[in-house]
Amino acid sequence: MQYVWEHRLILPADMRSVDGERLEVIDTGLLNRDAGPDFFNAKVRVGDRTWAGNVEVHVRASDWHRHGHDGDRAYDSVILHVVRDSDCRIFRSNGEMIPQMVMTCASDFNSRYSALVDSASIPACASGIASVPGLYLTDWLASLAFERLYAKADRVEEYYRTLGSWNAAVYATLARALGFGLNGDAFERVARATPLSVLLKHADSPAAVEGMLFGQAGMLGDDNPDRDSVYVQALRREYEFMRHKFGLRQPEGMIWKMARTRPQNFPHRRLAVLAAFVAGGFRIGAEIMRIGNENDARALFDVDLNGYWARRHTFGSESARSARALSDASVNTLIINVVVPVLYAYGTVCGYTDRIDLAVDLLQSLKPENNSVVAAFTAAGISCRDAFSSQALVELRRNYCDTRKCLYCRIGHRLLSQLARQE
Repeated sequence: MQYVWEHRLILPADMRSVDGERLEVIDTGLLNRDAGPDFFNAKVRVGDRTWAGNVEVHVRASDWHRHGHDGDRAYDSVILHVVRDSDCRIFRSNGEMIPQMVMTCASDFNSRYSALVDSASIPACASGIASVPGLYLTDWLASLAFERLYAKADRVEEYYRTLGSWNAAVYATLARALGFGLNGDAFERVARATPLSVLLKHADSPAAVEGMLFGQAGMLGDDNPDRDSVYVQALRREYEFMRHKFGLRQPEGMIWKMARTRPQNFPHRRLAVLAAFVAGGFRIGAEIMRIGNENDARALFDVDLNGYWARRHTFGSESARSARALSDASVNTLIINVVVPVLYAYGTVCGYTDRIDLAVDLLQSLKPENNSVVAAFTAAGISCRDAFSSQALVELRRNYCDTRKCLYCRIGHRLLSQLARQE
């Protein structure tokens, strides 16, 4: 009922008070999420009188007494009592009767709303998406894409301010992105516990860099399946030396997830990729800021793994040699999750609008992501032509569909508005 009132979805027949006076809603007011009346600063006209004040909404008018409002002077400011069942009249503390109206929705609005938000399918509104105008969808998806971009750029900016440099911010962003969602938090913990400034002191020694990263990740213990190999023994020696030299502390409770993960995305191999970026000076930090197009962005991730990791995805037995450390799909993901938010954050903080524009251009030039989220929405009829659109769909899924915030989604609001107005 609050939703219907807030969004002016009241049926025309409702626009009279219980006393038969014509009622006009000039301003529905602001929804109050704290104690007190439901809507503040509303304005309504009842008959020939205009009232300004607060609005209270109840299922039954008698709930006014059940909730104790009759003894609370904060409710003397109520100018209209909106109810579904008018089973009594209510009064201010000075004896004045408060205008009251009965509000009804379409007969099946509540059941259809419940069916929508309680649906096990994603998206729950799939059957109704075709009825939403294309321009309406396009506008909503653009807002969602920027919503997601802002959140990622804010994280980069937080790295910059807490870690002290753009180079360190890129390092933390890259580390988290190499976790590819499943292990993103774990990669970030390793990066924060192993500062780039420490790694760069020994950037000329790949073994030292790998030793510190794998050691901090908790992968060099006695449970390492290849612990007796020359390579792992060398990493363990490097880690012990560097741990004491720099006072490194391994993050507690590290958990690495590999279920339903392709071998090339195993965290062991991704840590080796992070080490490869650091070895030699971590040049990608400065190079990102200077790129001019998508080809430049792709070149940033042209990395090869040599030695032990050239033929392995994890510690232990060898596999077929991989020609490249990162596939085209992985590079696309890293451009989306590293290059784009770094450029946007850098441009925002430093006032370089060309960097901001380039960040958006990159999203609009990349192919859409190929995942279950995009597949579900395209099957429901939403077109996805580029990464800008696929990022919007990921935002829609995670922050609206998964949390069942249909009331706050423009698609859900549109469909519910149509339902509420149906007689």
